Amino acid sequence: MDSILPHYTKAQLALRNGQDRPEVWVAYLGKIYDMSHSRLWKNGKHYEHWAGQDLSDELKDAPHTAQVFEKYQAIGLLI
Repeated sequence: MDSILPHYTKAQLALRNGQDRPEVWVAYLGKIYDMSHSRLWKNGKHYEHWAGQDLSDELKDAPHTAQVFEKYQAIGLLI
């Protein structure tokens, strides 16, 4: 249920980049996902993508579909 998820700004998301803090978060279509435990997001980087950002526009260039986000639980909403 999305309405009970906490809301975060782009500035708050940017701090969860795996560099400034240990959290590795990314946003996609308004939802924020915690990738901290994913081996594919080591040090906040996944190929040429960096954590702490909204990846909605970048997915079209990825070799996978949006279904990849189904593996992760949304932890917040991007406002």
